[in-house]
Amino acid sequence: MIRIAQQRIPEGLSIFDLDREFHHLVVSAGAGPRLTTLHQAIEPQAERYWRLYASSIVNNLTSSTQEHEAIIEALLAGDPGGLEEALKRNWENGCLRLARVIDVFGERGSW
Repeated sequence: MIRIAQQRIPEGLSIFDLDREFHHLVVSAGAGPRLTTLHQAIEPQAERYWRLYASSIVNNLTSSTQEHEAIIEALLAGDPGGLEEALKRNWENGCLRLARVIDVFGERGSW
């Protein structure tokens, strides 16, 4: 994702696939049954929007990759509080990034 963010040219695996794989790894490694169920309920809707707007989000990809790096650093450091904060920041900022794109381009379908 970092290379795609720097070059702003999606190559090989799509931005979406890389981001989705990252988040699936995080959820599968650390979520309990309740959070896994919530993630499974929310993820399909988020995926639809992410796929619809992915080409518009590529310009903000550096922010997302920096947030992912913070998640990985906290995990490797064994810092549960830092990990929680980094995960929360990525989720909230991702929602804000998506909301801005939806505001600009309008909603593209409803499910």
